[in-house]
Amino acid sequence: MDMTLCVSLARITFLTLSEKLLLLKNLDSADRLALLSMEELSSICGRKIRARSWNGGENMRCAVREAGILEAKRIRSVLYADAAYPALLREIPNAPFMLFYLGDISVLAGRTVSVVGTRRATPGGARAAYGFSGAAVRSGCSVISGLAHGIDKSAHCGAVDAVLEAGADCPKSFGRTAAVLPAGCDTITPSAHKRLAEQIIQTGGCIVSEYVPGVQGQPWRFVQRNRIIAALSPATVVVEAPPGSGALITAQYAVEYNRDVLFHAAAFSDMAQAVSAAVRQRLEADFAAGRVSRMKAESCPEAYVECGAPVIQDYDDCCRCLKEAPGERNCKLNGGGQLDLPAL
Repeated sequence: MDMTLCVSLARITFLTLSEKLLLLKNLDSADRLALLSMEELSSICGRKIRARSWNGGENMRCAVREAGILEAKRIRSVLYADAAYPALLREIPNAPFMLFYLGDISVLAGRTVSVVGTRRATPGGARAAYGFSGAAVRSGCSVISGLAHGIDKSAHCGAVDAVLEAGADCPKSFGRTAAVLPAGCDTITPSAHKRLAEQIIQTGGCIVSEYVPGVQGQPWRFVQRNRIIAALSPATVVVEAPPGSGALITAQYAVEYNRDVLFHAAAFSDMAQAVSAAVRQRLEADFAAGRVSRMKAESCPEAYVECGAPVIQDYDDCCRCLKEAPGERNCKLNGGGQLDLPAL
């Protein structure tokens, strides 16, 4: 397959997955794509494409440069139609046309669980994420997260340390961890986690992105990244998430993709609740000033639990919960507005 053509298509933001696949099928080179006008693109795709601009020649020049970076930095790629493309990710609407990765992408093909949470993790939340991920990896389940500060970092560290502690005799049955970036694989985000990213790869995991090299993280790309985290696992575990947290966006994607969403009991500890109260007060002020939507202000773990999301204590409890009938766990808000949970 012409790598320059594939990268040229991957970097076009105004085309859908199906349109990129159609163009890949009907074009034999990046040069052919570069020569197409917006009208010709619209004709092939069967719709009037409304985009601010299209410069096919510039797009190809960028793709040639990015394909060179892929080779120089040994960043590999997989197309939507390839056998190595994660099967769960292929199930979602408008899945990435192409994934770029460092490390072993096969970790996304086995058992997986997505672990997400706030950047403002409490000590208890950090310990919960670390312990959950370590137990998951030792049981053969790989952990998917986003390499962000807070809960994401603790989740990756728990997985990495489980492999390192096993040493040279680490069983092949162990899981690993994968980090999904909101930027190109050559742009570790946040940059403070470059060493952690190296450890993820060194311990058999992978760094993955839908973006070509050189792409920087922007707010909307963090949201788009969250959909991939949710899609890569049959279950998403939210460890801690104050109201309006980006982790709850991941949870919402998981719901939309018909995945299980579970909340760790750490999300309802006294310290986590204190953080949530402060965040809720700020969000209410922002809503009153018109700076955020009512949906963002009201999004919180309690709302998910009220709708039936289960609360789990640790990884073993998560496994038990996933085997239970839907709604079997009765974790409802009591009259005092607090969750009736077992002691941590």
